[in-house]
Amino acid sequence: MTDQRLTRETGPALRVAKLVEPVLDGLGFRLVRVKMSGSTLQIMAERPDGSFTIDDCEQASRAIAPVLDVEDVIPSRYFLEMSSPGIDRPLVRQEDFERWAGHEAKIEMLVPQAGRKRFRGVLEGFADGEVRLFIDNPEGGAEKLLIGVPFADIGEAKLMLTDALIQAAKARKSGEAVADGSDWTEDDEPADEQTTDLDDRRQ
Repeated sequence: MTDQRLTRETGPALRVAKLVEPVLDGLGFRLVRVKMSGSTLQIMAERPDGSFTIDDCEQASRAIAPVLDVEDVIPSRYFLEMSSPGIDRPLVRQEDFERWAGHEAKIEMLVPQAGRKRFRGVLEGFADGEVRLFIDNPEGGAEKLLIGVPFADIGEAKLMLTDALIQAAKARKSGEAVADGSDWTEDDEPADEQTTDLDDRRQ
């Protein structure tokens, strides 16, 4: 199992990702995703165990902000927002698919697999370069079908918000509040919004 991250950022977000990833690594955090949403620069990070407290969020923000200002990768006014991945989190590393095995996920491929680019099912895990999940049988059978899709060809993957996932997330919590990135889900799937750290970096 490697620590390889699915890097799907482009443009300014990609430049930011390349700058902040080593900074986060030095603090013991891992980059999950960078996204530009209007004038907001959203940086999602976590500890290797998946946690990310408010203190972690503030520490990461203080370390990242000066680097972005010096490099001037975003010349216009923007807001820096740090967040944890949230409950219905993106899945960006091979171990994410192992850690959340047994939970429902949605995967969109860059390269079609058996004529399909979108898959939704219950994660079985990761093996031999493939993410494995149980999907509904396309032929209509009652029994789920186990398939594997190449990790390297995944465009985007995320957990689906279910009662089982919410209970699992509660069980994993250490009791300390975390920055919640649930507002970063797709526009057609709204989730409860909670912003914890928002800084105006340009005047």
